[in-house]
Amino acid sequence: MTRSLTLAAAAAVGLALVPFPALAAGVDDGGTGGLDYPRGGEGPEGSETAFTLQDTRIAESSGLAPSLRHEGVWWTHNDSGVDVAPALYAVNGAGETLATVTLAVRIRDWEAVAVTEGADGAPTVLVGNIGDNYGGGWPGVTVHRFTEPEVLADTTVEPETLTFTYADGGRDAEAMMVDPRDGRLYVVSKEFAGGVYAAPEEIDPAATNVLERIDSAPLFVTDAAFHPDGTRYVLRTYWGVTVYDSTDGVPGTSMGSFELPESDQGEAIAFTPDGTALMAGTEGVNAPVWRVPLPEEYRSGQAPETAAETGQAEEEQAGGADAGSGGALRSIVAGAVLAVLAIGGIVLLARKG
Repeated sequence: MTRSLTLAAAAAVGLALVPFPALAAGVDDGGTGGLDYPRGGEGPEGSETAFTLQDTRIAESSGLAPSLRHEGVWWTHNDSGVDVAPALYAVNGAGETLATVTLAVRIRDWEAVAVTEGADGAPTVLVGNIGDNYGGGWPGVTVHRFTEPEVLADTTVEPETLTFTYADGGRDAEAMMVDPRDGRLYVVSKEFAGGVYAAPEEIDPAATNVLERIDSAPLFVTDAAFHPDGTRYVLRTYWGVTVYDSTDGVPGTSMGSFELPESDQGEAIAFTPDGTALMAGTEGVNAPVWRVPLPEEYRSGQAPETAAETGQAEEEQAGGADAGSGGALRSIVAGAVLAVLAIGGIVLLARKG
């Protein structure tokens, strides 16, 4: 009886964790994966390759951010490795490197970059040295900060280094973003049960600052970015992106998710300066950077919809003809029903025993 109960329990757990579309063999869900389960595909209508990174030194682009000083210029960087230089690359709309800015620091695991207005009003670049391949083994993480160069030319700078530790223990993280309204910094951990962590309102460069968990995050977040006006932010994974309404502050309200173009290892996301689209990057030599139009319902100024309303709208748009196109709500309900049936089997076995 014990063995039977164990097998039944395992089946119940497995059924509860698998999205319903994956169980319906032969059903075509249109490749969307559902509102809450983006898997990566073609992205929203109009998604296209904006440019391809031409510099072969950029082999593991792990962050992306638009310049505030130089129109049409994007900052990116590699993450880690023995031969990886602690450098940022300024690339143009053709993917060509215009300048290399080397930081006079030791690189550990760079995973994110953001450009924001500094306390003195000057554009400031922040590089997140926040990765941790040891699963939280590092006692703390750092963020390097320096003024964005007025002239694009190869140079070396000595950044200010900010030190942080997590209130609830070490974490691996690949996502960092800065609210343009107040300059507050946030880090998002890359875990099964990831979290959004807020830095103090005032960061002390001479002390270790504590990152406090303020919300949960999707599975395996690889980057994050704020809309230029701060009323939206996005968290990306390898497969898709979730949009949040932050009009009233962070953590805000989840508005929904959608796929990003399929990539080998997507680890970079940024809003375009006009806030109408996302730029999505991936690792690899001569890697593409996609321009992904932000669907109208997620744009700044739009009221957030509930998951049920969004699912209903998708169902009406599809005509309700396909059993695999009902949205996340139907998937969740179906999965719950299967889990209940499996649990019922456990009870029956227990009674027979």
